[in-house]
Amino acid sequence: MDEKLLAAATDLLGTTGWDRLTMGDVADRAGISRATLWRQIGGKEELRKALVRRLITDYRASLWPVLTATGTGRERLRQALETMCGVFDRHLALLSAFDTAFHETGLFDEPGEDVVAPLVRLILDGAADGSLTPATDPEEAGDLVFNTVCWPYVHLRRHHAWAPERARSLLLDLVLDGLSTDTA
Repeated sequence: MDEKLLAAATDLLGTTGWDRLTMGDVADRAGISRATLWRQIGGKEELRKALVRRLITDYRASLWPVLTATGTGRERLRQALETMCGVFDRHLALLSAFDTAFHETGLFDEPGEDVVAPLVRLILDGAADGSLTPATDPEEAGDLVFNTVCWPYVHLRRHHAWAPERARSLLLDLVLDGLSTDTA
């Protein structure tokens, strides 16, 4: 799928919202004919799926270096959460329109669609090295951490126009202090 088309759709999504977004507007913004758009994407539902696929691909690619980095579980979890916020910023319009974007299934042929799995791995690493002490099992902790960061971050950025640095700093400190053995 042409990145130019997805970028055009994202730009429009951020200004018009999903309900008012039309394929004709996307074609116009991308500088292509509607017939070309239809051949490359299909309808609006296919466009939504392509945008979600782009989000998930970006998320996976962005988190991989953090999973393979050195440091304590807490340090790497913070790095992962900061990285996630960067992904959320790049896909803010989509996440604002579709709060189920990370629940999409069947968009990939390969396994590993679980967006929480990297966080679970880092929480387990932190529990093993003593830098994190989750109050619940690692799977639940991963779900809690993901949802406690993702949706408030998207809301603060989109609806309250908080600067990325402010939203990240305050939110991540709050979350990590809840999982840490050292809250100082």
